[in-house]
Order: sequence, then structure tokens, then C-alpha cells
Amino acid sequence: MVYGVGFAPCRQMRRACLLLPLMIVRKLSTMPRISLTLVPAVLIAATLAGCSSTKDDPTAKWTPERIYTEARDESSSGAYDKAVPLFEKLEGRAAGTPLAQQAQLEKAYAQYKAGEKVQALATLDRFTKLHPASPAMDYALYLKGLVNFNDNLGMFGWLTRQDLSERDQKAAKDSFESFRELVTRFPDSKYSDDARQRMQYIVNSLAQYEVHVAKYYYSRGAYVAAIARAQAAIKDYQNVPAVREAMVILVKSYDALGMTQLRDDAQRVLESSYGANTEQSVEKKKESWWKLW
Repeated sequence: MVYGVGFAPCRQMRRACLLLPLMIVRKLSTMPRISLTLVPAVLIAATLAGCSSTKDDPTAKWTPERIYTEARDESSSGAYDKAVPLFEKLEGRAAGTPLAQQAQLEKAYAQYKAGEKVQALATLDRFTKLHPASPAMDYALYLKGLVNFNDNLGMFGWLTRQDLSERDQKAAKDSFESFRELVTRFPDSKYSDDARQRMQYIVNSLAQYEVHVAKYYYSRGAYVAAIARAQAAIKDYQNVPAVREAMVILVKSYDALGMTQLRDDAQRVLESSYGANTEQSVEKKKESWWKLW
């Protein structure tokens, strides 16, 4: 017997399923001018129709308002895996209404909280394309920024002491762009103040990332590469704390290469900007207490 992919016959109709193909073949054999090539297709279609059973949808008779209430309750209790499909049902039931837009946004939030970053971003991208003039656009941009902000390292973040500057910066840059669009288009939004603070944090982390890479090259004796990354931090990110350390790396790298003129020039800039007693050592990241090697 042939079944469709992923199909399993129900127990109640197993006997009927076994008899059904034979009955169909006998009936077809008595019909004139029918092509035998149609028999397999007819068998499969009839078998699927006779044996398939679908679970009753408990929300079938619910109003959109009830679906929304149930979805909100699930989301509020942290059951995001249950909230997401309810919000999806609500999108279809209330299509073309403000409630459907609300369902999309809350589904994205539930996906974000459930750790489904890719799905949350896809939902938000779909929302911004379908509803470019939505009054909730500021929240959509803010939530998109939060999803990419990626400030939470999970349960081992505190253990490794890893920070945003030591991770892939694409998400941080995408987050910055979302927040920048928010504060540009909606400067008076209730989300804009928090977005501005997060933007400053991201800028600091991006600068620190360049310094982090520069320190890595310096520690390996790759002084030319260290100079390039330190210069990038100084040029692209001004007035941030990481610039001082970038200047120190610049001075030490020039000195290691015997480039005394450039070293002295960088030293004068460092002292004029941060004082004559500026620490000249390249700081190392503190080792975690658990690291034994």
C-alpha cells in the first residue's frame, strides 16, 4: 500500500484502508475507456481521503478577541512556544485589522524572548514591509534593535566574562542601524531615549572591539596589523574610552618597530589628550577564575 510522505493510517480505519484499494480497482475494471495509468493516482487520493484524520482545532469557534487574550496569557506566563502559534492564528483570523498588526508585533516579541532570533527578525521585517505607515512602527524598530542588541550571553556569560566587544559585530551594527532609524524618524517616541543610550553603548563596544583585535595582534608580535586596527579605532570612534588604549597600542607598536618619529608623535598626542602620566602598558584581559591554562 502506498502512503503520502509523513502519512500514518488511523487505527479505527485500518481495516477499511486495507480493503479500499481493492474495491476501487474492481470498480475501475468495469468502467470502459479509462487509462490504467490513472489507477495509482486514484488509489493514493482515495486512501488519503479515507484514512486521514485531523485533530480538532480548539480555537475554531473562538473569537479573535479570545485568541488574543489566550495568547497574551501564555506570553505573560513565559510559555512563548504556546503563544506564538496563537498569535499566528490571530493574524489569519483578524487579517486587515489593527488587531492583526498587534498580533504580528507580539509574535515577534514572543519569538525574541524564546531565543528565536531569526524568526523574530523575519516577523519584524514582514511587519515593516506590510505596514510602513503603522503607528506602531517606532516599537517595531525598537524591538528589532533589541533582538540584534544581543547583550545577554546566556547562563555562561558571567562565567566567561565575555562582553559585546569580543563577539561578532554584525549584530551590533544592525542593532545600531535600527536604533538610529528609530531616533531619526521618531525622536519623541517613548522608546527613543533608551535607544540613544543603547546606541552609545554599541559605539563604545565597536571601538573596544577594534582595540581588542589590536591587542591580540600586538601580543603576537604583529605590530603592523596592531597599528592598523588601533588607527581604525581612533579614526572611526572619537570621544570614547577605548581611544586612549588604542593610542597606547599605537605608541608601543611604533616603538617595537623602531619607528621613533611616529612613536614620539603618537606619544605627544596621547599626553596632550590624556595627560603626561598616562599608563603606557597594554592592558590584558583579566583571566577568569576557572581558567587553569
